[in-house]
Amino acid sequence: MRRGRPPRRERGAAVAEGTGAGLLRLREELRPNPVSSPGASAGAVPPSDCVQIQGSWKVIGVQPQKTGLYEYKVFGVLEDCSPTLLADVYMDLDYRKQWDQYVKELYEQECNGQTVVYWEVKYPFPMSNRDYVYLRQRRDLDMEGRKIHVVLAQSTSVPQLVERSGVIRVKQYKQSLAIESDGKKGSKVFMYYFDNPGGQIPSWLINWAAKNGVPNFLKDMARACQNYLKNT
Repeated sequence: MRRGRPPRRERGAAVAEGTGAGLLRLREELRPNPVSSPGASAGAVPPSDCVQIQGSWKVIGVQPQKTGLYEYKVFGVLEDCSPTLLADVYMDLDYRKQWDQYVKELYEQECNGQTVVYWEVKYPFPMSNRDYVYLRQRRDLDMEGRKIHVVLAQSTSVPQLVERSGVIRVKQYKQSLAIESDGKKGSKVFMYYFDNPGGQIPSWLINWAAKNGVPNFLKDMARACQNYLKNT
């Protein structure tokens, strides 16, 4: 079945308070290059145990929270996946339900004039699933001649989407994603990410899952890009 490409920008989407700061942070990180010099604007050097290399991916833990959780910067390259295609796949929630094995439920809903995303994530037994309610926005920027696709997301709360029994609501979630050409057929990717899943999960396990999970998720998305092309 052929699938229509999603719109280049969220229609009528409102971005939660704080994503403006996320855009400013991205602008700083993207000067001069989000991949080749990841530490150029990273500020203080983080502890060495918060840096991880996975192939072409670099994950840096920054600004440790009082909870012991880190926010993460992820840098890397996805070969054979163009920036526009990667951004389209990232925004296509219906398609994500096909390729992301951890999705339990995922959809958009209009709430108070805003386009809100509801997302339930499968967690392994005996842990409870987590769910998210968040706002997102896509912007296509021109920064000194560089075309960069940006997606901003942050958790929110709306009365139409109440917490469910047996599912833990994630109330602290934010993500900033920037994608640009690698000069060949692929994409350079920068992601700034924080997620507090709550519950009784030890902070060391959350940190381990975050710094390993994000690069793996992006690799899965690269494979999804190839299948997306076959079906469009």
